[in-house]
Amino acid sequence: THKVREIRTILGGSFEVSDLSLLPAMPEVEETGPTFEDNATLKAVAASLLFDGWVIADDSGLEVDALHGAPGIYSARYAGPACDDAANNAKLLRDLEPVADAARTARYRCAMVYLRWPEDPSPVIAQAAWEGRIGRVARGTGGFGYDPLFLVGASARTAAEFAPADKNLQSHRGQALRGLVAALASGAR
Repeated sequence: THKVREIRTILGGSFEVSDLSLLPAMPEVEETGPTFEDNATLKAVAASLLFDGWVIADDSGLEVDALHGAPGIYSARYAGPACDDAANNAKLLRDLEPVADAARTARYRCAMVYLRWPEDPSPVIAQAAWEGRIGRVARGTGGFGYDPLFLVGASARTAAEFAPADKNLQSHRGQALRGLVAALASGAR
């Protein structure tokens, strides 16, 4: 998946990264938690039940201030349960149509959870946000999800217009993963 590819790139060759969602035994995890952290924990526990070793899981999404934080934890299914990125982006543009450019502030948010085993009493959790705003037209061919609409910081470039290495240096997922690795290196485990 896109997320696993980003995680592999950010970590470089220091870790072996496996996409457990590709295992036939890995169930589809219902994201029933009210926060990104809760949903990342649900995914980590499900993976840890099937995998003998430590696991990292993330949950992330887009929060738009003019939409009171939506799509939020529903980012992947904003336009409906069987929708794709194009449908989600189209719905977001429709919902924001009357909103002035200055009020289209948003952020990507990511929570990453590290577990040693399913009942780990002290998981390591890292969270990060990447500030920006939502444009009026999709631009760029890189990235995925809302990247073609997400104008980074005060720039006029969308996340989809960044080279992958540049995006990983700034993104919510890159920040959270580096925070998680730093916490683990400092003895959190």
